[in-house]
Formats: sequence, structure tokens, C-alpha cells
Amino acid sequence: MNNTGMTTLEVKKINKSKVYQFIYDQQSVSKQLIAQELQMSLTTVTHNLKILEEEGFIEKSGQYRSTGGRKANAISIVATARISVGIDILKEMFHLVAIDLYGNILKKETVPIAFSFSLDYCEQVGNHLATFIDTLGPLKENILGVGIAIQGHTSPDRQIISYGTLMNCTGMSLKMFEQFIPYPCRLEHDSTATAYVELWSQKDIKDALVFILNRNFGGAVIIDRKIQTGLGMRGGSLEHLCLDPNGPKCYCGKKGCLETYCSADSLKQAAGEELEGFFRKLRKGQKKQISIWHTYLQHLAFAIRNLTVVLDCQVILSGFLAPWLVPEDIELLEHMVQEIAPFGLEKGSICVNHYGQLAPATGAALYYIEEFLKTI
Repeated sequence: MNNTGMTTLEVKKINKSKVYQFIYDQQSVSKQLIAQELQMSLTTVTHNLKILEEEGFIEKSGQYRSTGGRKANAISIVATARISVGIDILKEMFHLVAIDLYGNILKKETVPIAFSFSLDYCEQVGNHLATFIDTLGPLKENILGVGIAIQGHTSPDRQIISYGTLMNCTGMSLKMFEQFIPYPCRLEHDSTATAYVELWSQKDIKDALVFILNRNFGGAVIIDRKIQTGLGMRGGSLEHLCLDPNGPKCYCGKKGCLETYCSADSLKQAAGEELEGFFRKLRKGQKKQISIWHTYLQHLAFAIRNLTVVLDCQVILSGFLAPWLVPEDIELLEHMVQEIAPFGLEKGSICVNHYGQLAPATGAALYYIEEFLKTI
């Protein structure tokens, strides 16, 4: 042991992790800069680089311009040295994504199979997943695990769906999927998985309200970069914020929930047509679609107004509808909030997530990437 109480082996492991993490954060870096910034000898850095390269975790990616001496090699992470897979289970389909160590989507697929609470359904998911993974070729050997996002609250140990009224899946267990998926698996509420994506992609987020504009509305609350799940894993259920106790009936059995006004399905119902056609007409300035859209945004603004009074923070719009939102929509939404909010809203407080409907699957997959980065 050294004077810090650590064994030589432990020190070597820490040094190797520091070198890898520095390269990961910088994305491309020279050996000299690693030594300088980590205050390690070139010999120690060279030794760790050799090990990481032999393990397939890093690679030389060109050379930096010479300043008079020998050109320094650029060293980068092999982003596909480990990959993770995510599944987002919905009523009428499920999404599959494979992501690399930086969270980039390598492959995606949507499978139009209706959900059912049955082993047969789980087997179908497993079979499609196997085919999806086979298309990754040699990369399938690098899979860390499979994250499964579903529209239902999970138990704290993420083994059981404790509340799944929307999908009629209360009581469904992770073990049902594990029978057909030969990788480590994890069950996650789709809203929580979406919040993971926000924390991953926006390192400056501290507090945020995540509005997930999916076919069925979802939400999440982030405080001090932690997703608030509450005592019973049901915290952040923004979809059940009541806008009108005499409003439309929600799937939860109550009336006037945000779900009934601001889900993509509620917008589709109000429009009386598929959303692709609705937004095409909206952008052409057709009056009927403009009126429906303004009503939708007014309900969303009312929810934002009520929630930001409690938690004064950034608002993130994500999910299925996100790709259709344009800057003018956000400006109008901010204006609507300003008109009804007692304290106003900071300019730029509302932003749009770019992952769209693939956010839950991506977020579910990110768990295994984050765990890998903690342990390497």
C-alpha cells in the first residue's frame, strides 16, 4: 500500500479510469495534454493508453498540426466499443434504438405490434429484438444491456409495473421479458427515461419540468439534476394535473387531467385528422387548424403557469409532437404564459428536445452507458 492506504492495483485502476474519462470528455486529445491536465508522468499516461488501446476502448484518430517538433497523435474514444439498446413499449407499437457511448443513435426501428399483457407478446418483443441486434453485425458483441421503457409506473426495484392503467399492464414483471432477452434488462417508466435524456444531453440543467407530448401525455420533474420519483415512484406525473374538474374523463378515472387536453391523441381527436395533415395545413395558415392549435397551446400554457409557480425553472418540451414545433410556436407559448402568470417567465425558459418520440427508448438505453462510464 502507498501512503493513501490504496494498493498499487487500485492506484493503477484509478489512473486508467482518469485517462479514459479525460479522453471521453475531450473527445480528441493528445498524450501530452493528458499528462499536463491530469498531472501524470508521460510514462504513466503512455502505459494506460497502451492498455486502453489493446482493450479496444481508444484509437489514434489523426495528428495535430506541428508547432515545430514532432506531430502529436490525436487520441479518441472508440464510441462503439460498448453499446446499449433501448425499447419503448407503446399501445400499438414499440421502438428499438441502439446507441453508442456518446448516446448517438446507431440504429432505430419501429415495430407495429399491439401491446398485450402476455408472455406471447414478450416473446414477440424478444424475437424482433434479436433480429434488430443481428443487423448490428460485430457490434452486437459489445452490448451492455437492454433498457425497457413502458407507459407505467414501476416498483422502486424496477421489477414490477405498479401502476399501468393506461396500458392495462399493472402487475407485469421484468421477468416476463427476461425470459426472451439474453442480456441484462431494466424496466423504466417512459417519462423517467425521457428525463434521463435531458440530463444526459444538457449538462447545465439543474431544475426542469419535462412535458412529454406523446400520444399519451407524460411528465417528469428534475430538481438538482435528480429525477423526482416520490414516495411511490409516481412523482412527476404532470399528465394528471387537473385543468378543469368538469373536463373530459381521463384514463385514470378522474376528469380534466392535462392528458385529456395536451396529449398528441387529444390534439388528433380535436383536429379530426392525422397529425401530419393537421400540421401541414397549420403551417399553410388554414384558420381551423390555427384555432385548434391555439386552444392546445393555451391549455399547455395554463399547465406551465401553474407548475412554474411551484418550481421556477426551465421547461422542456419533448416527445412525439416535439419535431413539429417551430420557433414561432415557442414564442407564442411563452407569450400565452406571460399573460396569465403572476411573475412572468424568463425569456428562453421553454426549449424543445430533439430526440422526439425516440427519447424514452434512448433514455432507457442510457442507463447502461452511464453505469459503464462509472466503472471503467
